[in-house]
Amino acid sequence: MPKIGYVAIIGKPNVGKSTLMNAIVGAKLSIVTPKPQTTRKNVLGIYTSDSVQIVFLDTPGALVPRYEMQRSMMDSVHKSIEEADVIVVLADATHGLHALNYLTDEFMEVLKQTNKPILLAINKTDALPDRKAVLPLILEFEKLGIFKEYLPISALQNKYVDDLVKTIANYLPDGEFLYEEDFLSDQPERFFVAEIIRETIFLEYGQEIPYSCEVNITEFREREEGKWYIGAELIIERETQKGIIIGAKGQKIKALGLRARIKIEKHLEKPVFLELFVKVRDNWRNNKTMLKSYGY
Repeated sequence: MPKIGYVAIIGKPNVGKSTLMNAIVGAKLSIVTPKPQTTRKNVLGIYTSDSVQIVFLDTPGALVPRYEMQRSMMDSVHKSIEEADVIVVLADATHGLHALNYLTDEFMEVLKQTNKPILLAINKTDALPDRKAVLPLILEFEKLGIFKEYLPISALQNKYVDDLVKTIANYLPDGEFLYEEDFLSDQPERFFVAEIIRETIFLEYGQEIPYSCEVNITEFREREEGKWYIGAELIIERETQKGIIIGAKGQKIKALGLRARIKIEKHLEKPVFLELFVKVRDNWRNNKTMLKSYGY
């Protein structure tokens, strides 16, 4: 009988959750940047082998919310824990004994009450002088009494990730596959296009711009002949940010559009015409109505 189940990947910002899911699925579904808090929404990725199908939920980084948007993000983390059959907590090996500081008493209580198998994957072991250096960490993590197994991995180098997948499969229930074998995600292309643009914003702009900017796809026209048309709004919070996004004589937004378009065309395998519009929506990160319209 094949095994099928949902797996939530949780961890603090920049710990490597998106890199891990991309490595397991074998495709870039979650955007990845060097900056923390890149992922805002759950990204569903699907891994399928001959006898196992795992539906992964790459969740936003666990943090103490400062905005209504971040509260919504944390709500999605809790929802993923409720829906998952297996929970993978990802820790950063380079942070030593501080690797799990984000697991507050409240969060620990949520994990303890799930009655679901919780695995600890210790990531970034490639940055350690010796893989055995994780042993003291494991001894400390064992004291928490919530983890079934401990797996040192390197998501970036795709080392020992197969061991993690095999371990996850051991805890999944029997059942028939939910998706076709070549299916990688059930998110629409609009979602991935918006994420690609947002990833490019993170890479192209500094300071507060990436964190206060949302991407809203307003048009997505597929054409049998010629370029597909994509219209996207870049939502920012203040008028003063508009000039930063656009740049002198529009050079910054032109560069953003060019770099994003190249990545979108690679993802869609289609030529596209990408048009970007900058919209100011005052304090949108604290506006529940706006957040709902943007998918939070």
